[in-house]
Amino acid sequence: MIGRGRAVADSGVAHEAVGAGDLDGAAAIFTSVRPRLFGIAYRMLSSASEAEDLVQEVWLRWQTTDRSVVVNPAAFLATTTTRLAINALQSARMRRETYIGPWLPEPVDTSADPYLGAERGEALEFAALLLMEKLTPNERAAYVLREAFDYPYAQIADILRSTEPAVRQLVSRARRHMAEERRTPVSAEAQRELLTTFIAAARSGDMAALERLLAADVTNIADGNGRVRVSRRPVVGAERVAKFMTALMWFWEGVEVRWATTNGQTSAVLWHDGEVYGLITVSASTDGIDRVLWMVNPEKITAAVAPA
Repeated sequence: MIGRGRAVADSGVAHEAVGAGDLDGAAAIFTSVRPRLFGIAYRMLSSASEAEDLVQEVWLRWQTTDRSVVVNPAAFLATTTTRLAINALQSARMRRETYIGPWLPEPVDTSADPYLGAERGEALEFAALLLMEKLTPNERAAYVLREAFDYPYAQIADILRSTEPAVRQLVSRARRHMAEERRTPVSAEAQRELLTTFIAAARSGDMAALERLLAADVTNIADGNGRVRVSRRPVVGAERVAKFMTALMWFWEGVEVRWATTNGQTSAVLWHDGEVYGLITVSASTDGIDRVLWMVNPEKITAAVAPA
């Protein structure tokens, strides 16, 4: 495993080897790199709760590792996290085959850490996470490590037990797949303004205003996993989405909207009778809002969102 026997730069995060019995030192190192480990795990799994569980497993393994032979603890921990995440992703995809209705990434609060432990905010927004679902686990890992964390190709090759040329191909394929469907997003300020205006139009049932905000091929997706009554099929097209939203005017009765920052963008956390009811966000390009995403699966909301 990487980090044993030779030092490997870990994107500027490096520590001295820790004695086998120095648990305090091991804990200090783990704590210092934990945000990075969580950022890797979340981008791989698209689930804050699953990422937390995985990082906890890494901590347990770190405690029982012979740390005296680990030259670069940060590299060792990142490698362990990535390899566990690849295995976990394969299992997660099998579970999603029995998911009731559309599946969406679990939101994560990024108000305190906009890049979620990374050098860049890449592979964090909902649109990017959805596109990454089409990548193979190794393509996804290579893309995340390179594009979000700026790992050298040689180190990614060690992590994936591959070669540098093969890793370059993985990253190239992943970039190509992402670019095929990805649109240039609007600024964070514009995204927040569009979301605010969209919710106001939806609450008032203003169909004309809704259509003006939406891209022609907009898709409305609701994730409830059968626990909340929502559309189990995406609604596609500006007119259809606008009609769908105006038919849901009743939904907004008694709903309080609080703003939050999740996945590097503005989201609206919906409260009803003092409880979190759901979360809505949008992705948008110069053509307008191209995705309206509703997360109303109670487990995803209560586990991952800290309202502003």
